[in-house]
Amino acid sequence: MKPDVLCIGSVLWDVVGRTDRPMTLGNDVPGRIRRLPGGVAMNVAATLCAMGLRPALLTALGRDRAGDALLAEAEALGLITEHVHRSPDLPTDSYMAIEGANGLIAAIADAHSLEAAGAAILTPLADGRLGSSTAPWVGPVALDGNLTEALLAEIAVSPLFAAADLRVAPASPGKVRRLVALNGHSSATLYVNLEEAGTLCGASFAEAGDAAREMAARGAHRVLVTDGASAAAYATAGTCLMRRPPEVSERRVTGAGDTFMAAHIRAELRGADPETALVRALDAAAAFVAGNVPT
Repeated sequence: MKPDVLCIGSVLWDVVGRTDRPMTLGNDVPGRIRRLPGGVAMNVAATLCAMGLRPALLTALGRDRAGDALLAEAEALGLITEHVHRSPDLPTDSYMAIEGANGLIAAIADAHSLEAAGAAILTPLADGRLGSSTAPWVGPVALDGNLTEALLAEIAVSPLFAAADLRVAPASPGKVRRLVALNGHSSATLYVNLEEAGTLCGASFAEAGDAAREMAARGAHRVLVTDGASAAAYATAGTCLMRRPPEVSERRVTGAGDTFMAAHIRAELRGADPETALVRALDAAAAFVAGNVPT
């Protein structure tokens, strides 16, 4: 089965603690702790699948119980997993987050196995299963910043991605600088939040529109900048659109950006114009934050 979209990057276990109380450093409060499949590539793929598309995962999982269980979860969701790299020497990655009523308090991503696997996860794009250097993959590719800076730089010039529609997310503000190699790529669409845009530009922005315009001026082919409950922006050279997300009561945070990215990809694959695609992505992310999308 040929996938509609390739999702390349982190697939791991999310461990998320959530309380309805506001939190500050050192708090010890009651709440709920959940373990569920996560990672940017996983979240984007699962959302695309729920929207009727056929995404495939390119990632690294350990040959351990955690990896077996995660692969089974992905297959149960309907994701194409036959191209996942399984390492006998590396453990399956994980992510831990604490969320309070005032948003994300702290998070740690352990994606060391994905980083160590490196270009091995791209083998299906070179050996003919999904493409080759002379017949590269044609279609959308969702990339995340949990890949190493060196691998992202390799992807930026690789003939394996010469015909791809690259969609790139940083994974976290702490990893956004890894995207520098793809910032001026002729087919890359960057999905960042306001903080991440500021880090990439070495500046502070009051709103998403300012950030998106500046990133486009610095060479970004296309960029979408979100800002929580405030207006988000879409920009290319000479064009900028801004739209506000629906107002919702926040029930969760982790994964909202991935939902936004997936919904935007899906809308454009269905032929939506830039404004409609932005609105549909904001609507989907708001529904996720409000808890109206099952996990």
